[in-house]
Amino acid sequence: MRELPPADPGIPDDRSATRYLGWLARRAWPSMTGGVLLGVLWMTCQALVPAIVGRAIDAGLTHRDGGSLLTWSLVLLGIGVVQAGAGVTRHRLAVFNWLAGAYRTVQVAVRQANRLGSALPRRLEAGEVVAVGTADISHIGGALEITARGVGSLVAIVTVTVILLSTSVPLGLVVVLGVPLLMAVVGLLIRPLHHRQQAYREQQGRLTGRATDLVGGLRVLRGVGGEPVMSGRYRAESQRLRAAGLRVASVEALLEAAQVLLPGILLVLVTWLGARFALSGRITLGQLVSFYGYAAFLVAPLRQLTETLDKFTRGHVSGRRVVRMLRIRTDLPDPVRPAPPPGPGELVDSVSGVVVRPGLVTAIAAAVPADAVAIADRLGRYVGSAPGTAATLAGVPLDDLDLATVRARILVADNDARLFSGPLRADLDPSGTGPLPAALAAAGADEIVAALPAGLRTQVAERGRTFSGGQQQRLRLARALIADPEVLVLVEPTSAVDAHTEARIADRLGPARRGRTTVVCSTSPLVLDRADVVLYVEDGRVIAEGTHRELLAGHPGYARTVLRE
Repeated sequence: MRELPPADPGIPDDRSATRYLGWLARRAWPSMTGGVLLGVLWMTCQALVPAIVGRAIDAGLTHRDGGSLLTWSLVLLGIGVVQAGAGVTRHRLAVFNWLAGAYRTVQVAVRQANRLGSALPRRLEAGEVVAVGTADISHIGGALEITARGVGSLVAIVTVTVILLSTSVPLGLVVVLGVPLLMAVVGLLIRPLHHRQQAYREQQGRLTGRATDLVGGLRVLRGVGGEPVMSGRYRAESQRLRAAGLRVASVEALLEAAQVLLPGILLVLVTWLGARFALSGRITLGQLVSFYGYAAFLVAPLRQLTETLDKFTRGHVSGRRVVRMLRIRTDLPDPVRPAPPPGPGELVDSVSGVVVRPGLVTAIAAAVPADAVAIADRLGRYVGSAPGTAATLAGVPLDDLDLATVRARILVADNDARLFSGPLRADLDPSGTGPLPAALAAAGADEIVAALPAGLRTQVAERGRTFSGGQQQRLRLARALIADPEVLVLVEPTSAVDAHTEARIADRLGPARRGRTTVVCSTSPLVLDRADVVLYVEDGRVIAEGTHRELLAGHPGYARTVLRE
């Protein structure tokens, strides 16, 4: 069995939820096909058991034929062994299919989130993203998992119907007509359940997004006295979500009741007719026992069929959410015909006049910090640009390059980045091939790792909340240095550390990036003094260039900015 998750999830079919689920099934076609075949074998073996028991009873009790009784007993034993083996293997494949669908959905969703980048929060609420990674992957995996049992149940019902028709046409017709009628009644409940689940999912996503916003801005809300107002709004939305959940639950309760009541009515009818036929001599004693066996057996495939409809519906609802995310297009589209990647060269922002020479550490000191952030966004192509104003790399506009190429060559590391849950080593160096010790030392993070009981094996809590702000900043800087991009743009990389640590980082950053291009947006004198060249920005434009000491001596505005005068 293949390992999960696959290295390459493939290109999903996002034309509709049905096509997306079909794409998932095709990507896992060996295990899906094996699961279906084993599901058919598993259920067919169960369907044959009552008929074999009936034959054994007729041979042993009615005809007193010990040899036939032994033969049918051995056949029953063989069927049981085959059924057990098929059931175990089918379950393993079903679990694999569940995991394959869930993992592949996570992969394509994360890849889409990476493609959207900074556009993701503007195009999709946080609650929608959270719902895809929690509830939706479970429902999509469930739709793939139930396929084998659903097909096996359908074949088993067909097998039972053929056996009943060959034994008694009226009994066979009861099943032939009763099963479609049962499915039609269940289908009447599936449609409103589908719509209510969709509405519930959307409202749940909005509420999750609201909760995320509240937590992120709780300190600000308390400062301006807005906490009671926002908590009241959240409480009202929560109650509306609860009411929507009750509406979903009411339909689900009816569906569960129908799954028990309707098959029960059908089975009571089959049993009653079978008993009457046995009393009239139209069927044998063994056939009557078989009918009782089928009356008990049919409960399982009928319930599994209704469960299949339910899980397919849930999977379809979740698939629509995933497809909606996959169909979002970024506001930073790739060009129709991307230009070939240029060689190393100057990185230029024509809007501000910033020119970053290759192989140097260039510092950008802005009188207004927001101007430096805007320049960093343009240098990394995180914002759109008017025609003719895009930043250029070696003379080629970044807008003319494939976005993946820009991301691979230019890395912008700011303080909005987060640490991820999991082992610290995997968080800092996902590929496992980066210069980890040197990067930790350059970022002043080696002492952080040394103080941890498990070192790099330490499990990072969500968003790295067990680390202080300064520790998180140093670890994020180490991660950026480990990535070792051709161009690294750092935005205020030392704003949360003490002066002693800042001096060490400033001393080590240049040697750690020797031969590579580095841009540091900062107004710290310690950082600026170690840069090869400093660009001073006022009103969004570069108005002075030189070393830190030259600008201190020759430009009063620069001195006021960096010395906080």
